[in-house]
Amino acid sequence: MVAPFISHPDFARLHPTGEHVERPERVRVLLESFPDYEEPRRATPQELALCHDPDYIRTIRETSESGRTVMLDADTVCTPSTYETARLAAGGAIAVAEKGGFAAVRPPGHHALPGRAMGFCIFGNVAIAARFAQVELGLERVAILDWDVHHGNGTQDIFWSDPSVFFASIQRWPFWPGSGGPGEWNETTLNVPLEAGSGDDVYLEALETLVTPAITRFAPELLLVSAGFDAADGDLLGGMRVTTGGFAEMTRRVGTLAPRVGFVLEGGYTIENLPALVGAVLEA
Repeated sequence: MVAPFISHPDFARLHPTGEHVERPERVRVLLESFPDYEEPRRATPQELALCHDPDYIRTIRETSESGRTVMLDADTVCTPSTYETARLAAGGAIAVAEKGGFAAVRPPGHHALPGRAMGFCIFGNVAIAARFAQVELGLERVAILDWDVHHGNGTQDIFWSDPSVFFASIQRWPFWPGSGGPGEWNETTLNVPLEAGSGDDVYLEALETLVTPAITRFAPELLLVSAGFDAADGDLLGGMRVTTGGFAEMTRRVGTLAPRVGFVLEGGYTIENLPALVGAVLEA
């Protein structure tokens, strides 16, 4: 059975961010390249509240409904359609928690903290999906692998003290947001900091020697991947050198680590490269 590709035309037209690197064109080029997709539903406010403070959720809704476009921080835009688009992004992540596959969603989520936006992210899409799987699907053990070039500090913060969710992150370090460095770990948190310029060999070695053994020991019922592509060779922001073949091989390897595996788009900002990178994961 072919795993589903999950996305929605709203990602390609709503939450407009102007010349910001996180813009609708990121998903538009994916929908043009992969036109056979399933549309997710929007996450409910109650589902968002599995990981976020109700006051914060209300602030995003009210800011969107004000009809103004404002900056929530130095990097993160809130527009009149941001609340509904971010709900849809969380819903896409929930869909892959339910059935596996790849969700091409935006805005991304792994920097979003329980009570505030950060780093282009509004709601913690993958974190919400992980908690949904536990609360609504009855799963006890969920693992998250984040291979975005930036550390998933929001996801880590949400699950830092939760032994039922294992979080592993491979990221460039030192790099924004400044977390995920050497020594930052606990029994269910594994950070693998890599030097700038790392490519396929370094990533695959980290996966083989550190990440795979740790996730295997945890024995998750579900693995969710925060699939950022800003570690790709030539990305506008990342400074790493992972190829399409490297992403494909990482996909093949993590696909054996749980009975169900779902991938959710995070970063990746060289729009011309995204279809090939996502295509490599889909094929693998």
